[in-house]
Amino acid sequence: MKRILFATSEAVPFIKTGGLADVAGSLPKCFDKRYFDIRVILPKYACMKQEWKDKMEYVTHFYMDLGYKNCYVGVLQMEYDGIQFYFIDNEYYFSGPKPYDSAPWDLEKFAFFSKAVLSVLPVIGFRPDIIHCHDWQTGLVPVYLHDSFQQNQFFWGIKTIMTIHNLKFQGVYDVKTIKEITGLSDYYFTPDKLEAYKDGNFLKGGIVFADAVTTVSNTYADEIKTPFYGEGLDGLLRARSNSLRGIVNGIDYTDFNPETDRNLTACYNAATFRKEKVKNKIQLQRDLGLEEDPKAMMIGIVSRLTDQKGFDLIAYIMDELCQDSVQIVALGTGDERYENMFRHFDWKYHGKVSAQIYYDESMSHRIYAASDAFLMPSLFEPCGLSQLMSLRYGTLPIVRETGGLKDTVEPYNEFEGTGTGFSFSNYNAHEMLTTIRYAERIFYDKKREWNKMVDRAMAKDFSWGNSARQYEEMYNWLIGE
Repeated sequence: MKRILFATSEAVPFIKTGGLADVAGSLPKCFDKRYFDIRVILPKYACMKQEWKDKMEYVTHFYMDLGYKNCYVGVLQMEYDGIQFYFIDNEYYFSGPKPYDSAPWDLEKFAFFSKAVLSVLPVIGFRPDIIHCHDWQTGLVPVYLHDSFQQNQFFWGIKTIMTIHNLKFQGVYDVKTIKEITGLSDYYFTPDKLEAYKDGNFLKGGIVFADAVTTVSNTYADEIKTPFYGEGLDGLLRARSNSLRGIVNGIDYTDFNPETDRNLTACYNAATFRKEKVKNKIQLQRDLGLEEDPKAMMIGIVSRLTDQKGFDLIAYIMDELCQDSVQIVALGTGDERYENMFRHFDWKYHGKVSAQIYYDESMSHRIYAASDAFLMPSLFEPCGLSQLMSLRYGTLPIVRETGGLKDTVEPYNEFEGTGTGFSFSNYNAHEMLTTIRYAERIFYDKKREWNKMVDRAMAKDFSWGNSARQYEEMYNWLIGE
């Protein structure tokens, strides 16, 4: 039996701010239980729902040194969906109203968490073969494992994997502060270890000391070795390219299933979507005050409203796009200027554009089901989950060819009758508009071709099982079997 510990700062259903939580919560249950004992460890945040806190059992507590401090470490556990979850409790660090705050407080919080992850292992009697670390919040786990924990034979031979979900976030602060927080010696603060551009960098430490590095799509694994996508770490990632691989994320096919989804007005599958899918559109048009027209092409957007997601392109061509026979429904929150941009176009083209500036899981499912196309013109996209959800619901993605979008959306080829969506390659607003208009043309003039594309989209398998097989192979490789 191979023992794997997922160390993460968030996991569904306990706490979620982004895609990382979906991965850490959904992936572990897809491994073959005969060969893999996968457990998950995360902080016990005060802002978790009470119903989860009530189900946790107290295991033990002890004290641990961190820099100059002596810190309380409480350990709780619960089983959920057949997976053992452990929670690190410390009210000083995890009592805020949300999981993340700002530097340097977050750095101290996750330095504590990284060290606690290792410290609890002998106490709970679980010795993993591999600790699988996710993003900068756990970047110090491989560093601490390499450092003080080697004095204890229990930790000898434990391997680590560093998975990068988004290279933009690295956990960076000045060296002096990070040295004080972490208690690590000068040895670690050189340009070949934790120091980057005269600052200390958590993620860099994780990448340098982990036995393997992964990211969440093949294309992104290549992109981050270039200066444009490398966020200052491209040189290090080129140096580690032999241990770097991309494994595409999946989505939970039980949560995202148009046949059984309770959020929908009408459920449907690949055989019935031609008649049933449109009922979701009509109901959504009614509820959001759009013109009721079952034949109008509806374009959905469900996203964080940030630069990364390509909203500057959308802002640039929105007036032109609204001259076309389309409806646009946007759901999400983020940068104020993009929130206001959508509010403005909702006011200007009311009946054609609907801006829902909040986030609601149920509404997102309704938009995936009601829309005909889904727009996602990201500047960079490590993996992206929204396009996988839209494929699942037979809503054709219109994407920029970057990262996971390039790996998961096959562009339509009218000559060969292939493809599951539409894509463009340059980060250019009018190239995007041309692609949207090409999609409109197929939608309105070649409905049979469009429906065949929906068939192909819904037949694609981006469930977690596929990704889990690739992780299993990597675990076996690392353990040496």
